[in-house]
Amino acid sequence: MAHRIVAQIVLVGSRVLGRAFVEAYRQAQASAKYAKAAQAGTVSGGTTINVRGGLTLDEAYKILNVKPSTEVGGLSTESVAERYKALFERNDPKKGGSFYLQSKIYRARERLDQEIKRTAEKAKTAEP
Repeated sequence: MAHRIVAQIVLVGSRVLGRAFVEAYRQAQASAKYAKAAQAGTVSGGTTINVRGGLTLDEAYKILNVKPSTEVGGLSTESVAERYKALFERNDPKKGGSFYLQSKIYRARERLDQEIKRTAEKAKTAEP
């Protein structure tokens, strides 16, 4: 009787471990696929990301709470700098804030500045 119980425990345990390994393998494949796309600079759906910070443009807009501009001039560096300064100071670890949030804010500003620069270069080359 005891050998049956031990055999059942071993079988159930091996099933559980087998499923866990299969799921871990699937997650590792998905992670590798995402990392490869990040290295190339795009994620599914064609959204461009910043390889260094790993933020999409949409995430950067949401973090700094600025709206993408549809005007010819686009998003201004001043509005991004204002939001950055306010949020960065509010999340200062010395004042009880979070270093993690501060770093996200910094990366969002970095990403938006990069986008502003890219847009300005595009506009400059498009002019005759």
